[in-house]
Amino acid sequence: MEPTLRERLFAMADPRYRDFSASLTPGAGKMIGVRIPQLRALAREIARGDWRAWLEQADDEYFEEKMLQGLTIGYAKCPPEEKLRHTARYVPKIDNWALCDCFCWRLRAAERGPMWEFIQPYFASPREYEVRFAVVMALGNFVDEEHIDRLLAICGAIRHEGYYVCMGVAWAVSVCYVKFPERTQRWLERECPLPDRTYDKALQKIVESLRVSDADKATIRAMKRRTRQAAPERTVFRK
Repeated sequence: MEPTLRERLFAMADPRYRDFSASLTPGAGKMIGVRIPQLRALAREIARGDWRAWLEQADDEYFEEKMLQGLTIGYAKCPPEEKLRHTARYVPKIDNWALCDCFCWRLRAAERGPMWEFIQPYFASPREYEVRFAVVMALGNFVDEEHIDRLLAICGAIRHEGYYVCMGVAWAVSVCYVKFPERTQRWLERECPLPDRTYDKALQKIVESLRVSDADKATIRAMKRRTRQAAPERTVFRK
């Protein structure tokens, strides 16, 4: 008798990795401890079979079971409109940053236009991980000449106060800077609408990038709002 999918997952379990991952993933719930490359390989295997039937009866008890569903949707070969239906069913299950970020796959050419339209309502969602889903899907696929100005405007309009939204938007802005440095810096300098916390996190992520020069990092550091706002006036005494 062949092992069940859950039995296969437990056979791959690494308790030390489980404990480490759980410490980095608040809200993930019950974990088995399977590494992401192993999950990706298993998802590709599922996607080569009757993945539609599997999704209909897939379990959600463990973190890895939910992640497998998202990965399988990304790998599945089907028309864009069908993939979006599966995506719409999956997004409400996202309850931590890891499920979100691993789910956001590199889009095929035919999926790009439909996905851009699909994610628009999620940018304004009241749910933290729905907003992050839209932001991460966008930063991975739409930081290009066609979308850069619109994407920056969308990021600037997001007002969800969730930590993982803030970090996702900051990440997106840093990717925009790496790919379109002059345009993004002008946007950051000209009355940027980002909340202070998100703005400063975006600058931090730009500075942390290995693709930004030391000179540009110095310029970015000087733009930090909290530093400017917190600096007291200095009285200079002359002899």
